[in-house]
Amino acid sequence: DIGMPLISEYAKRFGVYDDLPPYLSFALGAGETTLLRMTTAYAMFDNGGRRVKPTLVDRIQDRYGHTVYKHDERECVGCAGKKWENQAEPSLVDRRQQVLDPMTAYQITSMMEGVVQRGTATVVREVGKPVAGKTGTTNDEKDAWFIGYTPDIVVGVYLGYDKPRHLGRGATGGHLAAPIVKEFLKVALADKPAAPFRVPPGIKLIRVDLKSGTRAGPGTERAILEAFKPGTAPPDGYSVVGDAPPDGQYPPGAARPFGFGVSPDAERAVRSGTGGLY
Repeated sequence: DIGMPLISEYAKRFGVYDDLPPYLSFALGAGETTLLRMTTAYAMFDNGGRRVKPTLVDRIQDRYGHTVYKHDERECVGCAGKKWENQAEPSLVDRRQQVLDPMTAYQITSMMEGVVQRGTATVVREVGKPVAGKTGTTNDEKDAWFIGYTPDIVVGVYLGYDKPRHLGRGATGGHLAAPIVKEFLKVALADKPAAPFRVPPGIKLIRVDLKSGTRAGPGTERAILEAFKPGTAPPDGYSVVGDAPPDGQYPPGAARPFGFGVSPDAERAVRSGTGGLY
């Protein structure tokens, strides 16, 4: 449980739990939370890692149209001008807490776009616009979840009984909750452009082999775009352990990839599935 204090800290930072017990099972979702808390946490991924506070009341005005309460705490510089004097456009100053690095937030978003494009929520592809999200199904199919989001909207759906019981065979988040989000987003985004998620400065989008995770080349059959932080992108040519040619020989003049030179015994262990590498 060495990493549990860090997991507990992130859970509290995102508001999913107030005090996560340091048990390994809680890292896999053994704890309970609310739909509002979970949806709010995903909103922070969508918002570039900045803190989001949920609210049921956005703004209150008096009978004269004066704002007496607003939930948005961002400062608006230049919004109090009484007349036009060729001044600069008003700008919002966002001082909300940065709970996660923007590049990390985008990497998570990119991964969850993959959930929609080729994972457990492919039904949401019917929206026809960039959507990220994650399905969730508890043990014995008692609860089904899906949290989905676009660059401007986050929506969460939970299905289950007040007293948890089996929902039915195949009752997963992908089959029950995701279709509801799909129908909602199709209507909510009907008149909206297909805007991509905002990529923060520093992120590199690189084509990689869908199967191996190595950088895609001319012979790659299926490639996807993956987001990398500076200094973490895969080199032009490298191999994973267990991915060497059968005879251990690479073409003459080819760049020797990372992993070249692994002993034949190690190669056999990986290929025969005898274990030992974790």
